[in-house]
Amino acid sequence: MSIAGNSLDMADQAKFQKMLEVLLMLDCKYGRTISELSDRFDISQRTVYRYFDTFKHVGFVIENNNGYFRIDKENSTAQDISQLLHFTEEEAFILSKTIHAIDEDSELKEKLVKKLYSLYDFDRVIHAITKKEETENIYNLIQAIKQQKQVVLKEYKSGNSKNIRDRIVEPIDFTINYTGVWCYDTEDQTNKIFKASRIQQVEILDNDWQFKPKHRVGITDIFRMQSFEPIAIQLQLSLVAYNLILEEFPLSEKCLKKVDDNNYLLTTEVGNFLGVGRFVLGLPGEIEVIYPQAFRDYLSDKRVI
Repeated sequence: MSIAGNSLDMADQAKFQKMLEVLLMLDCKYGRTISELSDRFDISQRTVYRYFDTFKHVGFVIENNNGYFRIDKENSTAQDISQLLHFTEEEAFILSKTIHAIDEDSELKEKLVKKLYSLYDFDRVIHAITKKEETENIYNLIQAIKQQKQVVLKEYKSGNSKNIRDRIVEPIDFTINYTGVWCYDTEDQTNKIFKASRIQQVEILDNDWQFKPKHRVGITDIFRMQSFEPIAIQLQLSLVAYNLILEEFPLSEKCLKKVDDNNYLLTTEVGNFLGVGRFVLGLPGEIEVIYPQAFRDYLSDKRVI
């Protein structure tokens, strides 16, 4: 009997937790669709509506704006509970200082941001997980992605040509830790990453996305290289190489496996051979390429040059 009782308690706890997460998602500026909530929490649309009925029963007012549902912020019940759901100014400041103290490429930072995003609507934690000077731009990009709108990246500083000019793009998704955004560039008709630090201002246009079928999001590998066609590699690292890769490329930690006290295997995908090639060539005799042969050939050509 006690085992069954504990199972029931755990099931109820999981249900209440999911309901709270749905409620948190509804506490946002533009609202959520039924299908979005259903997909996000892996529940049926019928269950979503049942949750809505429960929220209304305990005093919440759920607004419906053309299929986008949100909590009515003017409702007293919502105002009371918002004290529990939102960060205070002091809490947000402390959280911001803590997160920004972590290296941009840290796996810990990536996990922390994902957990915050899973618990809170990003609109409410944006100030805590982005740099102060980039907060408004990131917020506008988030809204443009939600609404599927084109934007102007004002005075974007190109890293290649050194040009500073406006770019009209369709923002698609963010890179690790929101340091960049994957966009479809309407001018040259390609998908690429625009770095958040190089954007002066983001202006959301009235134009809807016009090139959605062409949208693609590539990978950013642990060596910070981007590509749409990842290449699988495996390297055997000495202890020296192991310590150095953890120091220079912290995201590599999740790709490493200990062989013995002096050797480690790195198994991952890279965007191209440029970043990993630089690392291997900088440590002669410390790294063995297990595969692919194409990477061995690449290194041989570079050594000859």
